[in-house]
Amino acid sequence: MANQEHVNYFDQSIADYKRGSTKMQEYLPDMTSGFFHFTEEAFKPGEINEKQKQLMALAVSIYAQDEYCIIYHTKGAVEHGASETEIMETLAVSSALGGGAVFAQAVTLAMDTYAHYDQTLH
Repeated sequence: MANQEHVNYFDQSIADYKRGSTKMQEYLPDMTSGFFHFTEEAFKPGEINEKQKQLMALAVSIYAQDEYCIIYHTKGAVEHGASETEIMETLAVSSALGGGAVFAQAVTLAMDTYAHYDQTLH
């Protein structure tokens, strides 16, 4: 037991998503490859840079209360240099539109995810 690597909730959630995506890809390769290609293209930098796209995706994820995407896009925002203030402003805009349930996800899951990845990736 002492040799097992500790896996945290955030990384485990991303691993769960990837495992599920891989299984879906085994059964529906054409559908998933189209989806994955579309997603990759949507997040490539253009007039809007990758950090801003991750922040937009985070705002939508919070509004939709999609825990996997909240974790995934908070991590993506941190990886692309988002500051804590930028994360907070993103969460505030989403909360302004989504109300109390969105605010609850913002001040718990999203901020905990930010704190984890800000510490581990920097």
